[in-house]
Amino acid sequence: MKQELLSPAGSFPSLIAAIEAGADAVYFGLQEFNMRARAKNFKISDLPKIAEICAPEKIKKYLTLNTIVYDNEIGKIDKLIREVKKFVDAIICSDIAVMLLCRKYKIPFHVSTQCSVSNSETAGFYKKLGAKRIVLARELNLKQIKEISKIIPVEIFIHGAMCVSVSGRCLMSQFLFNESANRGKCIQPCRRAYEITDSEGNKLKVENNFVLSPKDLCTLPFFEKLKKSGAVAFKIEGRNKEPEYVYTVTKVYRRALDKKLSEKEIKQGLDELKKVYTKGFSSGFYFKSPTSDDFSKVEHSSAEFSKKFIGKINHYYPEIGVGILKINAGSLKISDEVWIIGRTTGIVKHKINSMQMNHKSVEKAEKGEDVGIKLPFCRKGDEIYKILKRKL
Repeated sequence: MKQELLSPAGSFPSLIAAIEAGADAVYFGLQEFNMRARAKNFKISDLPKIAEICAPEKIKKYLTLNTIVYDNEIGKIDKLIREVKKFVDAIICSDIAVMLLCRKYKIPFHVSTQCSVSNSETAGFYKKLGAKRIVLARELNLKQIKEISKIIPVEIFIHGAMCVSVSGRCLMSQFLFNESANRGKCIQPCRRAYEITDSEGNKLKVENNFVLSPKDLCTLPFFEKLKKSGAVAFKIEGRNKEPEYVYTVTKVYRRALDKKLSEKEIKQGLDELKKVYTKGFSSGFYFKSPTSDDFSKVEHSSAEFSKKFIGKINHYYPEIGVGILKINAGSLKISDEVWIIGRTTGIVKHKINSMQMNHKSVEKAEKGEDVGIKLPFCRKGDEIYKILKRKL
């Protein structure tokens, strides 16, 4: 069986980025009942367009309906499942009520990692219930994955954010801010820096204040072992991440899935991964339980590059390959590298090599100015972001 590379799609640009980078399948959520409620997500009315985009490359489409569900929502999710049936290949879910509805309407379903499936007996239970695949708990090692894969097809995470709680079932956000992680609304208080203070106000100095914030999972250095783990699908985390993250990570792991990488190629891949969102890299639970070295030392990203919004394309002339850009923020000069991001365009990287104002070549354009720029094919409304080297 061909192993599948599964990428996140939190928006249309990310969806297109995933496909162009080589994903075999994408997973995405609607505005309700998914574990990334703060992502841009899609509306039901977007599903025909998603199906149209995925059809030429025969990209599989998996819809996440993986939150817990309450009694007063059963009717709503019943209707939703009937409406999405013809547009998706499977539904990723964690609530047994949703699984029963999928079975009722004959829609394939995959068991979400939220169910923390970590043994063969539980895997067998879900198989009898009708599951076609299980997204395993992230707390398993390679040997455990191999055993469960004998029971039912399994999917495992290969890159992206890790949670300090078992399979992400955390109540910290709920207790502190009344925003439940189990309803997709986690505001990630675990990512903040903390100090330990006793009742008399004495503070304990610790080596790393980010004591609840794990580094990101990165399996590229040992990906060959994962290819032999029995897993049928390799999943990239990141429905809240930007299109450049989706494109870069998908592209790196596409190469790793297609062939065995040399040490030099692995290093090159890691260098690429460090350019987009990351909190540092960890091997997760694949070989041993994480240690203190597997906790991040930064609150936000430690990526080597960031992006700054510059403006939107007001018009594009395809016959001469020129876009008219209104500089809304910052400036742009010859040799700057940019991301072009759009709902239909996806994401394109480009180095600025020609700009004109009033039919005269210019080296730089400032905020408030309109400038014509030689650009690869793009569209009116596409956003331009300058790529910046971060000072770490």
